[in-house]
Amino acid sequence: MELVKERLWEEHFTEFGRGVHMFRTEKIQKLVAMGIPESLRGELWMTFSDACSELDSHQGYYAGLVQKSMGHSNLATDEIERDLHRSLPDHPAFQNPTGIAALRRVLTAYAHRNPKIGYCQSMNILASVLLLYAKEEEAFWLLVAVCERMLPDYFNRRVIGAQVDQSVFEELIRERLPELAEQVPDLSTLSSVSLSWFLTLFLSVLPFQSAVCVVDCFFYQGIKSIFQLGLAVLDANAAQLSACTDDGQALMILTRWVNGKPQSAEWINLGRKTAAATPMLPL
Repeated sequence: MELVKERLWEEHFTEFGRGVHMFRTEKIQKLVAMGIPESLRGELWMTFSDACSELDSHQGYYAGLVQKSMGHSNLATDEIERDLHRSLPDHPAFQNPTGIAALRRVLTAYAHRNPKIGYCQSMNILASVLLLYAKEEEAFWLLVAVCERMLPDYFNRRVIGAQVDQSVFEELIRERLPELAEQVPDLSTLSSVSLSWFLTLFLSVLPFQSAVCVVDCFFYQGIKSIFQLGLAVLDANAAQLSACTDDGQALMILTRWVNGKPQSAEWINLGRKTAAATPMLPL
């Protein structure tokens, strides 16, 4: 399957260009929905997020940040050290000093670049995944793109951006899932359960391969892909959620359900199904 996907992308590159010069066609949506092949994932994340332009225009910047930031101790570096071994602990890449050191450099350099954000929990999970598919310097610029452009104000102490999107999510539930909204008058219960979906782009709740396909869609479409998938998950569990009496019960229902859906294609199809019924969030 990987070879088939690689061939389809190569055909698209030949016809529509590659990198920053690539035309965004309807065909790309279908290719992304299939799951980007692992050999091209880092390159395409860089292209979709325009992190490649930042890297090209800031040659030597990351190396300088690493040199300036390493060896300093502050609240951010203390928190980074605490979370390093909690970042994809089951993945071989982070079960050795080399992987941990790269993650430390990326997170510490970013904290030095943007002290207003510094370091927040969930950045470690995101950076770990970026490092699996991109070179270290590329992973840094992808993290910059996510924290500063694609999810502004998500990664701070008050997670203001995420809270705003939770309010938007509640409104979308009322609009797109009216029967569920009628049965669950206090939608803050559902939005609080879904907060981790937004903060980690589903990386903390889905099986890894499924979650990475969600990240593919995020880099191509932005946060609306997370809204779409979130709505699809709630829709699939609407009957049980309508009978919930507290956050804990809702969390248990959703956790059990997502863990029982390991195939990435199922998640992409869920998002596309919801998008088809959601004109304001076209896939």
